[in-house]
Amino acid sequence: MSDLPTVYLARHGETAWSQSGQHTSYTDLPLLPAGEDAARKLRERLAGLQFRHVFSSPLRRAQRTAELAGFTPELDDDLREWNYGDYEGITSAEIARQRPGWDLFRDGTPNGETPQQIADRADRLVAKWKNLHGNILCFAHGHILRVIAARWINFPVQLGAALLLDTASVSILSFNHNNRHEPAIKVWNS
Repeated sequence: MSDLPTVYLARHGETAWSQSGQHTSYTDLPLLPAGEDAARKLRERLAGLQFRHVFSSPLRRAQRTAELAGFTPELDDDLREWNYGDYEGITSAEIARQRPGWDLFRDGTPNGETPQQIADRADRLVAKWKNLHGNILCFAHGHILRVIAARWINFPVQLGAALLLDTASVSILSFNHNNRHEPAIKVWNS
């Protein structure tokens, strides 16, 4: 049996802005009824697994997803969504009209977080988790989870642009060959 951690990443259920494609970081939106139903289904999907550590973003959409899935998480501010600054509440299509060629994972946002700042946050989480043992469950948001996955496998933030992630999905970070030096993405967007 390995003493290496296995990290389960759960994205929060659907909100009005995740449905419309608006960037949502610090705006603390509730789950939609469909998002609450999907969060309840996470309980079934995670049944039978034992978690030594459960963490959540402090934003209520992540906390509520954890609660409906049957967990009482420890809050971790590093799991907050990417701070979109001036792009809060705006869709990618609207941003592209103002700033053709813009890419969140390459460019960051004005008056928000840069790719380096989000990488630093993700790196703190990854370092912390890699020093824990057993199953870890984390409830958070689409873009921060995509960055965490990229940083888990030692890739730049920009890889996150290629890792699409649905609401109320589960992904798993682990290690290839049960080797600490071979971090891997075991399951993505399930």
